[in-house]
Amino acid sequence: MNWKTILRSLKNRDMLKRVLGLFGIIVVCRFLAHIPVPLVAPTQLKEVISGIIGGSDFGGFLNLLSGGALTSFSIILVGLSPFITASIITQLLTKAIPKLEELHKDGESGRRKINQWTRMIAVPLSIVQSIAFIYILRQTVLAGNTTVLADTTLFGWAVAVTAMSAGSIILMWLGELITEQGIGNGISLIIFAGIISQLPKTLSTLGTSLFDVSKGSLNVFGWFTLPVNPMMFYVCIGLLAAFITILYILVKVNEAQRVITINYAKRVHGNSSYGGVKSILPVKLIAANVIPIIFAVSFLSLPAFIGQILKATNNAQFLGLANNLISWFQTPGAGKFTGSTLQAFIYPAVYFILVIAFTYFYTGIIFNSNEIAENLQKQGGFIEGTRPGKQTEDYLNRTVNRLTLFGSLTLGLIAIMPFIGDFLLYNIAGVSNSNLSIGGTGLLIIVSVALESLRQINSRALMVTYDEYK
Repeated sequence: MNWKTILRSLKNRDMLKRVLGLFGIIVVCRFLAHIPVPLVAPTQLKEVISGIIGGSDFGGFLNLLSGGALTSFSIILVGLSPFITASIITQLLTKAIPKLEELHKDGESGRRKINQWTRMIAVPLSIVQSIAFIYILRQTVLAGNTTVLADTTLFGWAVAVTAMSAGSIILMWLGELITEQGIGNGISLIIFAGIISQLPKTLSTLGTSLFDVSKGSLNVFGWFTLPVNPMMFYVCIGLLAAFITILYILVKVNEAQRVITINYAKRVHGNSSYGGVKSILPVKLIAANVIPIIFAVSFLSLPAFIGQILKATNNAQFLGLANNLISWFQTPGAGKFTGSTLQAFIYPAVYFILVIAFTYFYTGIIFNSNEIAENLQKQGGFIEGTRPGKQTEDYLNRTVNRLTLFGSLTLGLIAIMPFIGDFLLYNIAGVSNSNLSIGGTGLLIIVSVALESLRQINSRALMVTYDEYK
């Protein structure tokens, strides 16, 4: 990463406009996260919801992914979940329906049509999810708080659903505006900004525990005493070491790639000759980048969400299933993931499997071995020791599958490591903070999105400063 080139590129008016536009849109997204849904007594409503979220791991997890929108009961409470779900649906249909696959291969025009259908699918999904959130809030979460909801009418709830659906669509539009700037994926950057905005709260909790000297202070070799909790001091040192180690592993995993050498046959046309050169085909260890994490987190939030809806119906037939879904797929927090029961391993195990599955799924979409093999054959390119055509396609498939196996296992292990760390932190130091376990997933998204965005910024910076090189 050439920081001098990036800083020099900011002298370019177009580059500066793109960067400022990116930050401006992120600021707008964070502003929207603090606009409450138009219901009665928004201040009291926020206080009640904050209290409920504080005692719920599932609520805290949703609050993290929404960038604090759940605590504020913001109009972007539904967030990008409808668009992500719609993207998964359209990508599955693209693989299942031949006509859609042909449309995807048509180039930019075909992809635009598919993207438009994705947006259209996201609209009804946002309405359904908004109604579900309101229904849960009405029937379960705030059922006993009559002072807040006493004056709410059916029209008021309709306005609330409309505002939440519109907020989700606006967020989707802002994400696409960021993507158009050409310096990062808009959807990933919005999730990135939402997670970053919640990190100070986690650091504040650690700081409070660190400077709590009710159980004693740290004596340094008998020379002087530091006003810090001795146990928490060593815990913080351990967390810092673990953070740096995981950060190093994440960067290495994201940057790792297999380089395949491509040879081009020499061609003679008249008195001129072409080809006879070598090129490379880089294949990333994790070609899907951060997408498997986002997809896995979105899918994992659905069972507990469905359980909340079933529980809100107050139907005795669904009560057992609802409680099981909520308990099994609730985000394990400190003191929750003890490993004392088999049910405690359901969430981490499913999370691990989903990360692997989505890594394979998304890699198969973005890396088309058949198309690459055909293009190489048309251009006279071949891999040494491999015949063009079907053998080249098989070779690429084997290579990508092996890389994806190792990459997905590594990504899955890193994803569940924070749960283990949170379990040890609670049992050794007695720190109870569910945000720490969620922070590990957030770290995965933060590092992956940051690396990808910096890579795109560096590429555009090289492009706008190309004329300065002599």
